[in-house]
Amino acid sequence: MLTLVDLRGYAGDLAEALPRATFDRATARESVRAVVDDVRGRGDAAVAEASVRFGGSRTEPRKVTDEEIDAAAQRCPAGLVGAMKAAAERIRAYHERQLAEERAAWWRIGDEDARVGEETRPLRRAGCYAPGGRAAYPSTILMTTIPALTAGVEEVCVCVPGAPDGSGIHPATLAALGVVRVREAYECGGAQAIAAMAYGTETIPRVDKIVGPGSIWVALAKHEVALDVGVDSFAGPTEVAIVADAEAPPAFVAADLVAQAEHDPLATALLVTPDSGLINAVEEALAKELADVERRDDIEASLRRQGRAVLVEDVDRALAVADAFAPEHLELVVADAEQYLPKVRNAGAVFVGAYSPVALGDYVAGTNHVLPTFGSARFASPLRVADFIKSTAVVQFERAGVSEVAPALLAIARAEGLTAHARAIEVRLR
Repeated sequence: MLTLVDLRGYAGDLAEALPRATFDRATARESVRAVVDDVRGRGDAAVAEASVRFGGSRTEPRKVTDEEIDAAAQRCPAGLVGAMKAAAERIRAYHERQLAEERAAWWRIGDEDARVGEETRPLRRAGCYAPGGRAAYPSTILMTTIPALTAGVEEVCVCVPGAPDGSGIHPATLAALGVVRVREAYECGGAQAIAAMAYGTETIPRVDKIVGPGSIWVALAKHEVALDVGVDSFAGPTEVAIVADAEAPPAFVAADLVAQAEHDPLATALLVTPDSGLINAVEEALAKELADVERRDDIEASLRRQGRAVLVEDVDRALAVADAFAPEHLELVVADAEQYLPKVRNAGAVFVGAYSPVALGDYVAGTNHVLPTFGSARFASPLRVADFIKSTAVVQFERAGVSEVAPALLAIARAEGLTAHARAIEVRLR
C-alpha cells in the first residue's frame, strides 16, 4: 500500500523526493478567481450559482436560526454535547495561556520627550470556516471560534456547507455552535463562502479576517482574497509524517496513517524510518486496519497516491527528511522521543511518543488543529490567539526629542533623496 522510497545515501533535495497531492494549480486558481470576482460583484446571486455549479444542495446562503442551534443538541448522540464541552474547556485553557503570553494591552519605552510604544486590539469581526461536505467537523467550530473569542473579537461568524443531500448543516456542527455560544452562522461553503465573508453579500456581512481549514478550493480562495481581508495560514488537505524506529508499535503507526488518510484522497501520509523491518510490519498492520474501516475508498486512494514508506540511515536522518517536508503533523514514535524535539524546526504540530497520536490534537489535547499544510510550516504557525489581535505602533515626541534624533534622520532622508522628509523635521526646529 505504501510506496517505498529509499533515501539512504541520497544527496539531492529531500523535499523534491517526497510526495504531496498534485493538482492543476493554474486551472484551479482560474476557477477560484472567477468565483471570487463574481461574488464580489453580484453577492448572493453569484454565491447561489456557484453552489449549484459545484454540487451544493442550496442555491443561496442562509443564516442559521437560533432555534436550529438550540434544538441541535437533542438531535445528537447521547454524550456528544458533553464531550464537546469537555474538549472546549481544554481548548479554551490552552488559548487563554496564549493570551496571557501575548503583549500587554499597551507599552511604552523612552523618556518624556521621546516615547514609542504599541497598542494592541482584538479584531472587530472574524469569519470562521468549517468544512462540511465530506464529513461533519464540529471540532473545527471549537478550534476556530474559541481562540477568536478568547482574543476578545467583538463579532464571530461561521460559514459551513450543508450536507449534499439537502438536509442542512449537521446537527453536531450546530450543537458545537451552541457550546461556544456563537449565534451568527451561515449555511454556505466552498470558495464562494470565502468570497462572501471577504466582500460581504446581502446575507453575509464582510469580516476583517477569515480563518479555518477546507478543500483546496477554499485554501486557494483565501489566497485570492488576501489583499482585501486577513487570512490565516494555508490550511488545505491534511498530512502526517511519522518518524519511527524499530521499537515503534506497527499497529499504532498503521492506525495513525489511516487516520489521516481518511480525511481526503488528497491527504499525505509518510512513514520515515531507518528500520526496514518496521516497514514490513506496518504494511501487514495496514492490511488488517483496512479490512473493515469506513471510508475505505478515500483511504486507499490517499495511501496509493501520497502514501510513502521512506527508508533512511538513522533517526537523525529521518528528522532531516521530516524537516525538509515540513509536515502539518509530525509524530515522533521513537525511543526517548522527547530528546529529539529540539531538533524539529518545521512542523505545524509535534506529537511526542507512541501514546501521543495526531487524533489527540484533532479533538481534545487543547492545541489547535488548524495547522499549516503544503510545506508552509516552514514559515507559518498554528491558528492561535495572536491571529485575532493586531498591533498599532505609537510615536509621541516633544520638540526636545525631535531635536535629539534630527541629525540622524536628516542624514538618512537626504541620502535617500527624500528632501520633503527632511523638511518635515527642519520646519519643527526653526
